[in-house]
Amino acid sequence: MTTQSFLLLIAFLAVLLALAYPMGLYLAKVGNGTPIPGLGWMVKVENFIYRLSGITADSVMSWKTYAIALVVFNALGAIAVYTVQRLQAWLPLNPQALANVSPDSAFNTAISFVSNTNWQGYGGESTMSYLTQMLVLTGQNFFSAATGMAVAFALIRGFSSRSVKTIGNFWIDITRSTLYVLLPLSIVFAVFLMGQGVIQNFSAYKDVTLLDPVTYMQPKSGPDGQPLKDAKGNPVLETLTAKTQTLAMGPVASQEAIKLLGTNGGGFFNANSAHPYENPTALSNFFQMLSIFLIPAGMCFAFGRMVGDIRQGWAVLGAMTAIFMVTTVVVLIAEQQAHPALHALGVDQAASALQSGGNMEGKETRFGISASALFAAVTTAASCGAVNAMHDSFMPLGGMVPLVLMQFGEVVFGGVGSGLYGMLIFAILAVFIAGLMIGRTPEYLGKKIQSFEMKMTSIAILVTPVLVLAGTAIAVILDPGRASIANPGAHGFSEILYAFSSAANNNGSAFAGLSANTPFYNIMLVIAMWFGRFAMIVPILAVAGSLAAKKRLEVTAGTMPTHGPLFVALLVGVVVLVGILNYVPALALGPIVEHLQLFAH
Repeated sequence: MTTQSFLLLIAFLAVLLALAYPMGLYLAKVGNGTPIPGLGWMVKVENFIYRLSGITADSVMSWKTYAIALVVFNALGAIAVYTVQRLQAWLPLNPQALANVSPDSAFNTAISFVSNTNWQGYGGESTMSYLTQMLVLTGQNFFSAATGMAVAFALIRGFSSRSVKTIGNFWIDITRSTLYVLLPLSIVFAVFLMGQGVIQNFSAYKDVTLLDPVTYMQPKSGPDGQPLKDAKGNPVLETLTAKTQTLAMGPVASQEAIKLLGTNGGGFFNANSAHPYENPTALSNFFQMLSIFLIPAGMCFAFGRMVGDIRQGWAVLGAMTAIFMVTTVVVLIAEQQAHPALHALGVDQAASALQSGGNMEGKETRFGISASALFAAVTTAASCGAVNAMHDSFMPLGGMVPLVLMQFGEVVFGGVGSGLYGMLIFAILAVFIAGLMIGRTPEYLGKKIQSFEMKMTSIAILVTPVLVLAGTAIAVILDPGRASIANPGAHGFSEILYAFSSAANNNGSAFAGLSANTPFYNIMLVIAMWFGRFAMIVPILAVAGSLAAKKRLEVTAGTMPTHGPLFVALLVGVVVLVGILNYVPALALGPIVEHLQLFAH
């Protein structure tokens, strides 16, 4: 690991911590419904929305009502996203006259953005109109992130409430999360990105003259549009010279800001944050990584403040940070190794002044290896999916780290809200295991953990591994699943495993070698994305409702402390152990085998 990589990681974590603490205190005010200093005027907007919705600011829901409202709201959002895509050819703000999106791709995209996955099997600049990008895709970036925050607030209330049958109000939680957190942060961040060079316009695409014309060969087509072949059946090639290039335009900065702050990940362009119009500079890259972790890290402090013990927030944050640092070091070291196949060919792998050697394949020279590898760890530790490098081109162990971070359940900071509630579910499992060891009824934050909570916790933890492993197995067995693999062998298996890990854990990044925009993968990944999101949320809301109805026990000499180093170590151990037990056999067939093959002599 180079000095540059070490300093970048330390600087990133230091700035994150400095920003996350005040963000957490602010989020606690939002979750508690207390007035926000300086934003008193926003209360009028908030109350106006409540009047339109027919609710009052003090109305509350049981966990079942909360869950129904959440699922119905997101289902209606999916219908809206699907409808606009299928009608975009006849709707305004489509200067490129892009056609309607195909039914299976539109269905996949609708579920993808509603579930905060933002898996993209299409090229955004060549598929989606400006209206589609702005109205429904960006809109769902806000709503899916706010949904995650609402669930986190509901679970925290379950721990902090005393013998009540309610966990808050979904409509109030999603409104306050959007108005007071996501919207203002996105406006500020979008302005910053525009200052760095991210575009924001409604212009038609522009043709520009290349400084250096590009000559290339491609198969020649006949009058019927079919490829011509010679007498031996080989394609007839023609030589062409490109003197111009089409540059895609669009309202990029507005989508880029919430894509990152909301841990969504869906890029305006196909290349995502590797595209210079989405991520132009090293400074924009650094702040994009910070923006991905800002709210998830802040939610840990909000949790501590809302339950009345800030040390609890530090403990959860400590567990997340410990796992993140270890895994990030692995990917940084892996990507700083020279690729043996390229080394054998005598290829100079020190591609820029930023590098002293290493694997630069699939990375942008303006970022280099360290910033690209760190971005990969950040985006897969969070439920984001934005990428500034192609993970498919990483070294086998370097590509395994993003895969493992997703398979942990994306609880290492995780998504907006989802990272915290996912880690709290593991905390419940940790205290249950500790209780079994000492023969005492487990409790967490003064609430007894009993059979109902453990049943719901088991469902929430196991639903994603079932979706990932079953989906991967089906895709490997069936011809339509294997037909999309670009690389045979272990790497091809890794591509499929990565796709289902990304979908079921609501990440959205991909090993780009898999051609996933097919009816088979569009439908299979929809199943993984929908149930990976909502089959986890509903049991968590059930846990919140059950805990809220219980009395809060006083701390005694026999109570296990859940804020010290011992509990942090236990929590880390449970997260890692569950991940290992679920996925090691699959990982052994993919990146581990590929690593052994690559470095075999």
